[in-house]
Amino acid sequence: MRTVLKLAAGIAAVALSAPAIAGPVTDCPNRDVPFSAKSPLIDILLSPAAKGVIDKYAPGRMDKMPPTFIGTKTPSFASILTAETASRFTGLDAASVAKIDAELKLLPVTAADKAARCQRFDNNVPAFSMPKGKVRLLVMEKINGFKDVPSVEAAHAALTAMADRKGWAIAFTEQGGAINAKTLGQFDAVIWNNISGDILTLSQRKAFQGFLAKGGGFAAMHGSAGDPAYFWDWYADKLIGARFTGHPMQPQFQEARVVVSTDHPIAKAAGLPREWRMTDEWYSFKTSPRAAGAHVIASLDEGSYTRKSPMGPDGYLDMGNDHPIAWTNCIGKGRMFYSAIGHMPQTYSQPQALALLEAGVEWAASNKKACPAR
Repeated sequence: MRTVLKLAAGIAAVALSAPAIAGPVTDCPNRDVPFSAKSPLIDILLSPAAKGVIDKYAPGRMDKMPPTFIGTKTPSFASILTAETASRFTGLDAASVAKIDAELKLLPVTAADKAARCQRFDNNVPAFSMPKGKVRLLVMEKINGFKDVPSVEAAHAALTAMADRKGWAIAFTEQGGAINAKTLGQFDAVIWNNISGDILTLSQRKAFQGFLAKGGGFAAMHGSAGDPAYFWDWYADKLIGARFTGHPMQPQFQEARVVVSTDHPIAKAAGLPREWRMTDEWYSFKTSPRAAGAHVIASLDEGSYTRKSPMGPDGYLDMGNDHPIAWTNCIGKGRMFYSAIGHMPQTYSQPQALALLEAGVEWAASNKKACPAR
């Protein structure tokens, strides 16, 4: 369990005291929700009875998949899939998924099921002592879904270097229990470092929403909006404002043309050019975040790269002339910034992408007047 505080201006990172270890979590999301084809796949795999239903229609297929895919210990890809969305990997057709759904719904949710569902969450509260007079940032690095270690580590290093340059006080934690009203009151903004999978209990979700509504900031990069299934609609539809569709796989990493909305204050602060070209893994979304009220900073020129993947039919990654990859929005009095750039570790040292991230974090943490009360 890592909880680290770094003070800016070259002071070495120091580990704080270990977080207070709380008792078992009892208010995890989906704890009491009946089994279905829309349940988190990990919850199905944790139940012998529910897994038996999957095995009935896809005998042996789940057991042949990599542990990172069907593991019941997090991080696990099973945390961000359902039996329905996993059909692209299991090969099950819609009729079989419908039968699985019907049989899963007949299963009782036992006390053992509820306890197993909550084990990947925590109430461990780290102790921070943040200095006054500085921008104070809390970086969350608890990941229950897909964890791409190189990108997480590269982002961690980039944020630490930014704190040195900008004079920020920055703390890193892997404890979901850090998201409570008292702890959040010590920070100007929370940063999601490529977070994947549900990580917050119901009470932590409420504290996080309250923090933003009252004027806190939120910044996130890449994988924080890249899950194929979400179990917190507010996060996907309101906070991020767009749901992930997929990314190219043929090839996965490509050079593309990034087009900038140069009138956005973050683009101005970052000194971004009208366009630049770079290589990364490029996300597509089901809808434009503009529909959720977002202000777009940067978009992709779809004609500059190939959108091919065996995970869906031709054209399913196409967004047309409006393909945002970085944007901001207001959540109550709070500010959110998201950049889809950031799978390849190299992107955290690419000049324009790095300038975008730094200006976005600073905007979310410091621009208190950007989102007046409505």
